[in-house]
Formats: sequence, C-alpha cells, structure tokens
Amino acid sequence: MKTTPKFRLPVIAAALMALSTSPVAAAPAKVLMPDANGHTWAIAIHGGAGTMSREAMTPEKEAEYRAALDHALKVGEQVLASGGSALDAVTAVVVTLEDDPHFNAGKGAVFTWEGRNELDSAIMDGRTRAAGAVAGVTIVKNPVKLARAVMEKSPHVMLAREGAEQFARENGLEIVDPKYFYTSERWQQLQEVKSGKLSWFDVDRKYGTVGAVAVDSEGHVAAATSTGGLTGKRWGRIGDSPVIGAGTYADDRACAVSATGSGEFFIREGVAHEICARLRFTKENAQTAADAVMAETGALGGDGGVIVVTPDGQAVFSFNTPGMYRARGNSGGLHEVGIFAGE
Repeated sequence: MKTTPKFRLPVIAAALMALSTSPVAAAPAKVLMPDANGHTWAIAIHGGAGTMSREAMTPEKEAEYRAALDHALKVGEQVLASGGSALDAVTAVVVTLEDDPHFNAGKGAVFTWEGRNELDSAIMDGRTRAAGAVAGVTIVKNPVKLARAVMEKSPHVMLAREGAEQFARENGLEIVDPKYFYTSERWQQLQEVKSGKLSWFDVDRKYGTVGAVAVDSEGHVAAATSTGGLTGKRWGRIGDSPVIGAGTYADDRACAVSATGSGEFFIREGVAHEICARLRFTKENAQTAADAVMAETGALGGDGGVIVVTPDGQAVFSFNTPGMYRARGNSGGLHEVGIFAGE
C-alpha cells in the first residue's frame, strides 16, 4: 500500500508483526510551536473507523464527510487558539459532531432493535482524572454535555437511562423529543437488519462513534467520546464509549485517548487506559503505544481505531480498518483531514 508522510503505516515490534492484521496509523504531529497568540496546543478528532473505501464512496459523499470533519476540527482549534481549555475544546468538537447527522452520535445515532435511539457518552479531564459518563439516554440533545454535567455537578462517574435523564432536567440541559434523532438512513439500516438482509455487523462495519482529544496551552489533556452504539442492539447493550478506561481516558501524566470500533473488544482490552499506561510506564511514544494496543485488540478480534494526544503535543491515530474519519491540528500550523488508509 502506498502511503504519504501524513498518514503512514505503523512500524510495530517484530513480535506484533506476526498478527494477521496490523493497525494503520498516522505519523506523529509536528513539534509544537506557539501560534500567533503565543499558545501551544494540539487536537485530534474522529468520526468512526471501518470499511469505508474510495471505491464504495461517491465523490459527493466524501466531500461531505471531509467538510464535516474540517468544520469540527476548526471549532476545537478556535477554542484552543483563544487560550481555552482542552476540556472546553473536546466538548465543543463532540457537540458539533453530535449535531451532524453524518455520524453515529446525537442526531445521526443508529436505532436499537425496538426502534429507539439510545445514546452513550463520556468525558475526562486529565488534570484531575475527573470523569463523567452517561448511557442509554433518549431525550438529551447533546449527551456529551450531560456527561460533563455528571462529572462537574454530581458525586458520580456514570449515570444511565431514566436517572441520567432526570439529572439532565434538573441541571437545565436541552431536552428534545426522541423524534429529533430520527434519520431515514439509520431507520432503513434497522429495517435491513430486522429483515435478515444484513447483520448488525454488516451495517456497522463503518463505526460512527465520534470523539476528540486535546492538549491546551497549560499542558492539560482531555478526552470526550459519544455514540449511538450498534444498529439493532438489544437488551440495553452498552459499548466502550462511556466506559472510562475502555473508550475514553485522560491523564496529564500520559495522554488522552478516544476510541471507536467493536466495543466489546475495546472493553476487554481496556484500550484507552492501556495506551496511557504504556506511555506512563514504558516511556514509549504515543504512536508506538497506540499501535501496540491496537494490534493486541485486533488479535482478540476487535476492529476500530484510536486517537491520542499527549501533554507534549503528540497527536496520532492508529486503526486496523480500511478507513477512519479523522482530523488533527496544532499550534504550529498542522491542519489535516483524512478518511482512507494510506492518506
């Protein structure tokens, strides 16, 4: 596969190269330089990883996704360039992606078997390792805002379903009719699953979870993730996105991580925390740690990817799927958007 310097194939230790699949990842970001305001920062975002390919995507659809990612990245960059916190930046990015029906989060969330949209989200502050998460909410316009409210205004880390929604009302978050989350494309996908034409795996091989990680001018990191889960999910299934340490983690001593993919495997691997632990205790760089953990997740059978930002400004991606909706930027002028492997 041909690659460019922007998004290179990873180099993994010899022992990991024996695996049947290797992650596809991005090269480390540029060394951080101050922006025009004297701030140093870096940010990475994702909109899901899966089987997206140039052959299967029309030029019009590709342009739509690139524009959506570029817009969300600029939202986060503006927060950081103005001296805002990493926590505010990742919140703003995820809100933007939740409001965009292109992605499986918020407005574009998939349907459960019963025809509901059940939303999960998490956020974590690397300064204190404070965290908030919600699962199975159905009427909160922006689940990431609710996750942040749980972190900042409750003594708990995770709230679910009716209790989470009651907490949202009590704290003045925007409540919407469940019909707000309806999109015809996601509804049709559910009908295909229920008719037996496709399995949930076939439909969701393009994992649409969204996320953002950032480091601000004070050197603090933060991570946020949001998702609608799997098409046709049943029995109150919850994936890795709201699970602190699996799909979301942030620690100023190491890094911030947001994941997307087959959640059951990311939970079993503890992907987000595992990457941070490797950085903290082995002194690997972010790319090496992310590649190694994604290789281990792939060996379990898990597909997907991660975004990682470190306090010193490394901003990297690693994924073992044909594509990943992704973007990154930093105070030194880096501003990139990618979809397919090898870009």
